[in-house]
Amino acid sequence: MRIDAHQHYWRLDRGDYGWLTPELGPIHRDFLPSDLAPILARHGVDGTVLVQAAPTAAETAYLLGLAADHPSVLGVVGWTDFEAADAPAEIERLAARPALVGLRPMIQDIGDDEWVARPALDPAFGALAEAGLVFDALVLPRHLGPLLARMARSPEVRVVIDHGAKPLIADGAMDGWAEDVTRLARETDAACKLSGLVTEAGEGWSVEALRPYTDHLLDVFGPDRLLWGSDWPVCTLAATYDGWAEATDVLLAGLSGAERAAVQGGNAARVYGVGR
Repeated sequence: MRIDAHQHYWRLDRGDYGWLTPELGPIHRDFLPSDLAPILARHGVDGTVLVQAAPTAAETAYLLGLAADHPSVLGVVGWTDFEAADAPAEIERLAARPALVGLRPMIQDIGDDEWVARPALDPAFGALAEAGLVFDALVLPRHLGPLLARMARSPEVRVVIDHGAKPLIADGAMDGWAEDVTRLARETDAACKLSGLVTEAGEGWSVEALRPYTDHLLDVFGPDRLLWGSDWPVCTLAATYDGWAEATDVLLAGLSGAERAAVQGGNAARVYGVGR
């Protein structure tokens, strides 16, 4: 089963996508299941993990509604306020929704780089673990140290790092990111998404520009802890869905058939408990 482990839908008139401004031209419009369906069919993708794009409970409810109406959505990674006094109860309530498989604070947009490691968040992370939900870590390289600290505080929480922790591919920079990713991979059981990298590389991206980063992720996480995702439609700022899918076929060409199947679906099915 082939699974796209990271994609988004949004409808602008909902009004809670603060980051989605007209300056982001190609993606400043609605993106809905009818737009993605023919692309999934073209690539033989059986289903997707739909990920939040707004830090609101209303958007999570919207995504869960889409999941109820569209079988191609195998699971939803939603949002809740981890700092709220009632966060554990809210996480328990959300976990009762069958489509919800994880939660994602938008760490990259939070002003405090140490936020994820705050002891005050322990109750929320405890509830996340109790509910069996995945923590999707939307982090930049500077957040990897605090994320490691959180995983030491909450070792029972299953963590998936989004977009390879967004390395600075456009700058050709690996220092710091490579060492911190290695440490996370070796010291924890976190998984990592092979997604979002074309956006970090920018419009002039190439397979060869991506290769040092994807090779490093494969080296430290191995093919059993990487999950392929499109990050559609955000990826279209730099590449089409087709272009990213074709690039990853090249980048994963050295793997066995079983290893490619794991990266392109099996690992997502296992980590998120979907598609079975």
